[in-house]
Amino acid sequence: MSRQLPWRLADAADSPFPPAETALEQPAGLLAIGGDLQPVRLLNAYAGGIFPWFSGDEPLLWWSPDPRMVFQTDRVHLSRRFVRQLRHLEWRVTADTAFEQVMRACAQAPRPGQEGTWISEPMVKAYVDLHRLGFAHSVEVWQGDTLVGGIYGIGIGQMFFGESMFSAVSGGSKVALSALATLLRRQGVAVLDAQVENPHLLRMGAERWPRDRFLAHVRDAVQRPGQHESWAHTVGSVPVSDMLGRD
Repeated sequence: MSRQLPWRLADAADSPFPPAETALEQPAGLLAIGGDLQPVRLLNAYAGGIFPWFSGDEPLLWWSPDPRMVFQTDRVHLSRRFVRQLRHLEWRVTADTAFEQVMRACAQAPRPGQEGTWISEPMVKAYVDLHRLGFAHSVEVWQGDTLVGGIYGIGIGQMFFGESMFSAVSGGSKVALSALATLLRRQGVAVLDAQVENPHLLRMGAERWPRDRFLAHVRDAVQRPGQHESWAHTVGSVPVSDMLGRD
């Protein structure tokens, strides 16, 4: 008989997660409940192909959906028309210069069919802590001094787990995602986790991977040496045209 309830996590932050393969079919991908958002628990979760996702009135929920949405970092798609439009914009790209600002902008971004946000104050604090430890990163898109788009997520070894992105101006999130893929590819990171299916992500080249394929890749990639330090100085502030997939 299949398991009907999610695992309840132990209190110790470094206690192991159950195997991601044991996630429930309904609700699809729900694996565990409880625990906390301490850095060690979050890093253990991501390294096991698991992520937290819950609203403010819910207990802490942990997920590993099947299939998993991913981008191969050399296959993020921007339309030719959009790229032509960008040539007329004086946008610039930075990284790790406004991490918390990006998170809060993602929290405030409207989502069709969704009320509120899962990016609560405890989530902001937890990921800012990971950012200070060198595991959480952001990519920012600027028009002058105005933040017009951004994306953030978690990097472990040679694997990156995207969390959320936003646009304050049309196209800002597309540029942020494409720039992130370019940065990751230059670091040797082949796959960017996009978590759950979204029509917008599919149009940009996201793929559905069976969970077993995704987990096999993650378990290998997180063991490989990665860049666990700020990206700010290595990226600098560059024209958007330099970050759209042309190395």
